Amino acid sequence: MRKKKTPGKSKAVPIAIGIGITIVVLVIAINYYLDQTSISGQRFGDQLSQIQTDLKNETLNFDAYLTQYKSGQISKDQMLKVTDEHISAMKNILPRYDQLKAPESFGPALQLFKLSTETQIDSDNALREWITTGDNATRVKSDQLLQQSFQYEMNALQSYENAKSKGSQ
Repeated sequence: MRKKKTPGKSKAVPIAIGIGITIVVLVIAINYYLDQTSISGQRFGDQLSQIQTDLKNETLNFDAYLTQYKSGQISKDQMLKVTDEHISAMKNILPRYDQLKAPESFGPALQLFKLSTETQIDSDNALREWITTGDNATRVKSDQLLQQSFQYEMNALQSYENAKSKGSQ
């Protein structure tokens, strides 16, 4: 006796194969997306780190000159020239923040890093005025702005670490 074919079975196999292929494609696509997001995040972190390193190096270099100026090793005119070059270098670093493609969760940290740099430039401008005039009030203003810049940077680092830990969960 011959077995009758069940009408649904012949269509069920191709449908099951199609569903299986779809699931595999979706898993591959999701993994690819997650890898690309991870790579993008890593690239952002590396670029931000480079900006911060450049800022640190510029600031350390400037601070060395400032120490020499305070100890009388370089003249007021030399220090004003160094200060102008420093402020120019800082202003050239600032637009690099806008060129970063930050993952959304890192946006607040990026804005705080930029604000820190802007405030540091304001501090440097006040310091330049102090060098020019000798007015201690501008020196105090410069110190206050520098402290504010430092606080923005600490907040930026905290925000960055928070975003990073949320992204790895």
